[in-house]
Amino acid sequence: MNSVRTTRIIGSSFGLVFVQANAGALPTAVAIPLRVLAVVAFLFLGLFNRRPAAPEATTAPRARFGGRYWLVVAAEVLAIATGLMVINKVLHTPHATVGWIAFVVGVHFFGLASAWRRPELRVLGGSMAACGAVGMVLAALGAPDAAISTVAGIAPGALLFGSVWWSSRTQSGANSRPAAVR
Repeated sequence: MNSVRTTRIIGSSFGLVFVQANAGALPTAVAIPLRVLAVVAFLFLGLFNRRPAAPEATTAPRARFGGRYWLVVAAEVLAIATGLMVINKVLHTPHATVGWIAFVVGVHFFGLASAWRRPELRVLGGSMAACGAVGMVLAALGAPDAAISTVAGIAPGALLFGSVWWSSRTQSGANSRPAAVR
């Protein structure tokens, strides 16, 4: 399995996790179709999407899962764990956890953009970090769980799915712009 396929599976897996973990805060009539749609998106984008890279896309930098990647992931895990401890044990605002996770995952894309020399990942990272920040603000303001979960959970999941879709679209030759996630 090449790095393009691996990153598609990773991106769509985390899109699925974001949606599945947060859809429960929504009304059942919305949550169930959203969860089914997320599974379909995961299967289509992550597992069944076997489009080869277009010739112009093969010259783009590839994801490398070396030391720099693992340093970014380690920093992400440490930031999430530390933040969750502070949010739950010190601030006692458990509704902010989904926002914190989305914020940190978004920021980690800036590290990946640098490690993989893929500046276009900053768009995904900034968008997800913004969703997380808004989710934390909503939690601090006492907004309903459904609003927080939609902004800081469902939206980042959709952003991940969209990024994987865009990368497969550009790699199949439909567009020559750089892909967001490979």
